Amino acid sequence: MNQILLNKTANNSTTVRFHQNIPYISYRALERIPWIRHGFSTRIGGVSNGHFSSMNLGLGRDDFKENVIRNHEIIAAAVGFCPENIVTGKQTHTTNIRVVTRKDVGKGLYRDRDYDNIDGLITNEREVVLTTYFADCVPLYIVDTKNKAIGLSHSGWRGTVGKMGKVTIEKMMEEYGTNPADVIACIGPSICKNCYEISEDVAVAFMKEFQGREDEILVNKGNGKYLLDLWECNAIIFRECGVSEENIHLPDICTCCNPDILFSHRASHGKRGNLAAFLEIK
Repeated sequence: MNQILLNKTANNSTTVRFHQNIPYISYRALERIPWIRHGFSTRIGGVSNGHFSSMNLGLGRDDFKENVIRNHEIIAAAVGFCPENIVTGKQTHTTNIRVVTRKDVGKGLYRDRDYDNIDGLITNEREVVLTTYFADCVPLYIVDTKNKAIGLSHSGWRGTVGKMGKVTIEKMMEEYGTNPADVIACIGPSICKNCYEISEDVAVAFMKEFQGREDEILVNKGNGKYLLDLWECNAIIFRECGVSEENIHLPDICTCCNPDILFSHRASHGKRGNLAAFLEIK
């Protein structure tokens, strides 16, 4: 199997790569950076069963730990990194960022974390595989092409209304001297605006934080229900940070539109595993 059929939009920002029949999603813009290794998993090619079938990468979802570890090893071999170099956050829908180094490798997978409430990771060290987990929320890949620093963040609606992309870039500015003009930002596979219905209280929070841009991100369906465009929200955040338009890459894949290939919390009503995003300096 060297082909999977994804329901994609027309912007063609991603491609599907295969290694020994294991697929992963790759961003064309990041492939052009020779010192970066990255990928986004699918639910295909792992060893998990049932509604975790088969590439579940989420610990803490009642899958067998040995299956989850093995799945990490399989996807690591496909993307081309060492699984022992993975560092994970502890995602709780915050905008907290942690600076990680070689001393942190293995944490969250092979070693216990000595931190909590972390939804974003940054580093400028080689062979540190930043890893975040998803099943509709938005991955944010951030690469400082001048200073060779990277960030990878998890941004659900709470992270997006809290402007996680901005928080991550500001932390990279503080730690590495990052200039947003040198940043490549990729918004990863996640739920699209046509699939993401929200309640009025969530819509009001976005109206407050994105004043004057409401028509770009929200569609009022009536009866207190709205459709929210998380992709455009995060693009707006990056633009406001100073990332140039040509360096912001939106996804062309919705997790909810592709439930047979990608895990989606919304499509599965919560019966699902986790996908993962990976970003490493070679």
